[in-house]
Amino acid sequence: MPSSHDFIKDKRNKNIKIYINGKFFIREKAKISVFDSSILLGDGIWSGIRFHNNNFLFLKDHLNRLFDDAKKISLKIHLTKKQISKILFDTIKINKMKTDVHLRLIISRGIKSTPYQDPVFTISKPTIIIIPEYKQPQESIYKKGLVLKTVKTIRGPHNVQDPRINSLSKLNCILACIEAKKQKADEALMFDIKGNIATNNSTHFFYVKENCVYTSTGKYCVKGITRQKVIDLCKKNKIKVKEIDFKLKDVLKADESFVTGTFANIIPVKKINSKKFNLKKNIITNKLRNLYLELMEKN
Repeated sequence: MPSSHDFIKDKRNKNIKIYINGKFFIREKAKISVFDSSILLGDGIWSGIRFHNNNFLFLKDHLNRLFDDAKKISLKIHLTKKQISKILFDTIKINKMKTDVHLRLIISRGIKSTPYQDPVFTISKPTIIIIPEYKQPQESIYKKGLVLKTVKTIRGPHNVQDPRINSLSKLNCILACIEAKKQKADEALMFDIKGNIATNNSTHFFYVKENCVYTSTGKYCVKGITRQKVIDLCKKNKIKVKEIDFKLKDVLKADESFVTGTFANIIPVKKINSKKFNLKKNIITNKLRNLYLELMEKN
């Protein structure tokens, strides 16, 4: 069964150098303290970024989101966006990478003096980690498509754990993922607190009906960079697109469906619950993917 995160194994990843707080470590020696906020509490933020043809894709957007998320959780990043950008390029340079790279940029609140929640017990500057890996999506996922299943785990309200923040605390999404896997699905299709479709556990959800592209309002999902690029591409290329609330019954009447994510860009959906899609008729999905691939080359 394909997955939105299936990738081609690459032996070069065994020898990658990982950045941690100003130093580089080979993969097997890259370690952080057991008192780090990320380990103790999942306290921090992150972003997944693609490096394609000697260039970071949409780096400004990723850094803007990162700093916005940090502000929302009162995490003071001690470096500027320009400084973090330089570290990202240094990471690529020291690893002699050129393309087909996926980087995980992680910023935790830092080291704790003791395993308590209160930020007052943080005794260091934020921990910054960059993990670069050679990663290419399995080409088969674009031909086979994904299976989505609705789950009981929902995207929660903003005053519980804001689902718009790309935090290290991913338990909500993990539980949804586990539910979906038990149903032999690739990803979970999640509802919001009002019973509308919100997003998937690790990608963003779209469907197509009568040549119009639909996606959620974004109130209960992470601010997806690829998601926004697809919305922008629709508007630029005169493809109708609507960011609205919709129910599962609307999705089950769709003509096409696809998901988006930084790693594999646009992936078609072949089945949602018992609803099957004919991927050979994915006119809009294929058009948007081609437009996105063109955008990648222009970035």
